[in-house]
Amino acid sequence: MLGDPTGIGPEVALKLLARPETHQQARILVVGDRRIFDQTALTLGLALKARVVEPSQSFEWPQPSDPEVVMVDLANMDPAQVTQGAVDHKIGWLVGETLKVMTDLALEKVIDAVCFAPLNKAAINRGGWQYLDEHAMFADWNAHQGYYGEVNIIPQFCTFRVTSHVSLRKAVDLVVPERIHGAVQLAHTVMKGLGHQKPKIGVAALNPHGGESGLFGDEEITIIRPTLEKLAAAGLETEGPYPSDTVFLKAKAGALDAVVIMYHDQGQIATKLLGFSEGVTLTGGLKTIYTTPAHGTAYDIVGQNKAHPGAMIKAFEVAVNLANQRRSAAPSPQPH
Repeated sequence: MLGDPTGIGPEVALKLLARPETHQQARILVVGDRRIFDQTALTLGLALKARVVEPSQSFEWPQPSDPEVVMVDLANMDPAQVTQGAVDHKIGWLVGETLKVMTDLALEKVIDAVCFAPLNKAAINRGGWQYLDEHAMFADWNAHQGYYGEVNIIPQFCTFRVTSHVSLRKAVDLVVPERIHGAVQLAHTVMKGLGHQKPKIGVAALNPHGGESGLFGDEEITIIRPTLEKLAAAGLETEGPYPSDTVFLKAKAGALDAVVIMYHDQGQIATKLLGFSEGVTLTGGLKTIYTTPAHGTAYDIVGQNKAHPGAMIKAFEVAVNLANQRRSAAPSPQPH
């Protein structure tokens, strides 16, 4: 999916598609507006051409060495109506519309995973998709019941969230056993899907210095540690809670494969500092696999051919690996 065309989404998407290695890893179906695709290819000087197909019909896939890609043309975004570098709620609605089409294709088993270029959360929300973020939107479209969450993946480690896109004031009240349990369970499931059969998972404390034995807060004593002990008894082993100013040092050194964080910026600062150009965001726990670069629409460099596709490439690779793992675990009829 080409992402929000007011930002760098189409640029990094086409730079991904221009790599021969990309087409050797999977059969790719682009969903979006062909005019955006063609204009971006022309601007970047890329020898990429789109062949429009109907996803409900059988079609021939290009050879891996062929610069042609197959595309579902929604014809819903006129490049002449796109103002780059500015939040546009009308575009936000159309980005959501495109993702809904892709979700339906995934639920119908036409595609195995959704990999999308950067979007703008505010544009989607103001455009009419009334969700806090795309993860809540995806959960609704998948009719999901139970815990799900945003997962951030960098080469050194992954992070899982007890709370996410809420105010810090609300986040503290949401640190409860049920959400800790969900985040730890999700961490074990996703890490195994990424190839870690016995993942080493650390849990961050909520308070400074881990609460300093209750001096700076007692949530570690009354909520977090007792929950981790119950999870360990049920076979979900974790380490911690560790103070958040040291837990990422352990992960960076390789002592932990993943860290369960208590609130958004507790983990985001670490992952973006260590792996901004390679960071991947995964919506974990749903029937449909969704991956995207961890960075945003980068309005400051849009239209300048400066966007690096590193995180987009990593997002694609994670989607491919998770889709292959699911196929291996539960064989199902092949898409086209």
